[in-house]
Order: sequence, then structure tokens, then C-alpha cells
Amino acid sequence: MARIVVAGAGAIGASVAYHLASLGAREVVLADRAGVAAGSTGKAMGGVRQQFSTEPEVRLARDSIRFFEELGAPLYLQVGYLFLATTEPGLRELEERMELQRSLGVPVERAAPPEGVRSDDVLGAVVCRRDGVADPPAVTRQLVRRAVELGVELRERSPVEELDWDVLVVACGPWSAEVAGPLGVELPIRPLCRQLLETSPLPQLPADLPMVIEAETGFHFRRRDDRLRIAMTDAEPRWGFEEVVDESVFDDRLRRLRHRYPAASEAKIERSWAGLYDMTSDAHPIVGPVADGIYAACGFSGHGFMQSPAVGRALAELILEGETEYDLSPFALERFEGGATFPETLVL
Repeated sequence: MARIVVAGAGAIGASVAYHLASLGAREVVLADRAGVAAGSTGKAMGGVRQQFSTEPEVRLARDSIRFFEELGAPLYLQVGYLFLATTEPGLRELEERMELQRSLGVPVERAAPPEGVRSDDVLGAVVCRRDGVADPPAVTRQLVRRAVELGVELRERSPVEELDWDVLVVACGPWSAEVAGPLGVELPIRPLCRQLLETSPLPQLPADLPMVIEAETGFHFRRRDDRLRIAMTDAEPRWGFEEVVDESVFDDRLRRLRHRYPAASEAKIERSWAGLYDMTSDAHPIVGPVADGIYAACGFSGHGFMQSPAVGRALAELILEGETEYDLSPFALERFEGGATFPETLVL
């Protein structure tokens, strides 16, 4: 049996390694130049949603949700994802996406904002109650533990360049292009800096507070223990590997939070950090073979953690069996030769 090296011990790489081992592979190495969940996974928001704007993304997320449900609390809290619309165009987009999602078996429904979430300016809202929030580093460590129990060799602080392999899986997030380049593989991935803010403790946050997203602005927040975690797309994208927090937006984000969740009127920003998205031009990942003996699982554009279970299973089947029932064609590297034609627009 070929020696398979999975490069990158974030959520995607851990899932690929685990599923390879669960399908019978016996010589699998999960390697990372740093450590488990040391990159983007360790800095993620932790949302798990099935509400995307394109069918391939909905399918990946839909087919991953059962894994998170099986994990259960405290690793996964099924509190739902609530999208709010404050304009007529925003509401039309929500309802159009809802129809697509429902046609694919995702139980999205119209809903009223829960108590505590300001709604006097909300024209409509949709929710998927099977969605929720998770702990990305803890989930990834759980996957790695299961993989190691099945015989996977974990190699932390081990750059893939120092390892021998017959089959290589590049799952290095925003660093994937740097890993694949010397092997003659060009991956069109760009690192994008994003940041998360966390408030001071807030009394009596509801345990079932959903992830709340303003459809038009992309501003969103979730409960994390006794605090709220806040995110929003930057007005100007910050391309590159520099991970720096922009404190100039703190007042704006607090103003938005206080408006949408008045119970946070006295909240302050106590913690903040920056991380990287691995972006493609169409916001769809690259999943599948990219050269002889080399596979990619990267370019998830902020969606990797929530889609990692389905990706890991499908790619493991493809590597070991030469085929998978999962349609990975929308994620083939070759699609960029003719130009991406159906971009995913719901990137938070």
C-alpha cells in the first residue's frame, strides 16, 4: 500500500487522514510544520452552516452536518443560523437562497428573531436550526485522536518537504500554493486576512442564541461561553500573509452589535485576533487530483471547517478506490482554465 502523506493538520487535513484510516489505509502520515490546528483552524469563528448560495457548497455542508450532530455538545451546539434582512432586495435574496437550499434537503424556514435580537428594522428572516456553532480546535483534535487510534502517524513540526511519500494531499490552507509550487503544481489561492473580536463578559446570554447574520452587511455574532464573538468583512480586502488586527473598526463593530443586540450596550472589546482565509477566485475549494500522485484539499475561502467531514470522506474514497459517489467536478483545478462561472457569494 502506498505511503500517503497529508500535509496540514487543520480540520481538512485531519478529516482526510481520519477517513483514509477508517477506509483501511495503513500507511498514513498527518504532517504539519507547526502543530494540530495551529493555523487558520485554530483562529476560526466556528460556525457550521448549510446556507450557501450555490448547490455544490450546500451539498458539501449538508453532507457534513451529521458528523457534527454526532459529536454533540460541547463540541457542537446546534443553536441554528439566523439570517436577517433589512431591505426588500436583501429579503428577496434570502428567500431565493432558501428555495435552493430547501430543494437540496436543507430545512431552512422563515423565522422571527428571538427575544433580545432587535427586529423593528427587520423585514424578514430565515433560519436553519440544524446549523450551529462549534469549537474548531477541539473538533480537529478529536479527529486527530481518532485517526491516530486507527494507525495514522502524527508528525508535528515536520515540513512536508522533509518527508517521503507516494501520495501527497496538500491541505495547507493559505500556504497550499507555497507547498505545491515547488512540486510543479500551481494552485490559484490567495491569503486574505480576516479578524475576529470578542466582547467582555455579558450576563445571562441565552444558551440557545443562534449565530445572527445581517444579510446586507455581513455583520454577524455568536455566543462563546459568556461573551459574544463578532465578525464582519473588511471594507477593503487585506490580501497577504500578514495577520494584523485593525483596531480602527472596533467602535463601528460595537455600534452594530449594540444596535442588533441591545443587551450588549455596555460591552467592550476584550480580545481580538487575525487569521487567514485561503481564497480562490470563485470562493469554491480545490478538491481532487492536481498532478500524478498529488491531491489538493484547499481554497475553502472560509468554509473549510464546516465542510471538512464531507471533503475528508470523498477525497479518501477517491484516493483509495479511484472513485467516489460524491461529485467533486465543481471543485476540480481544471475549472480555472476556462474561468470560474458560478461563484459562491455567501462568504462571511
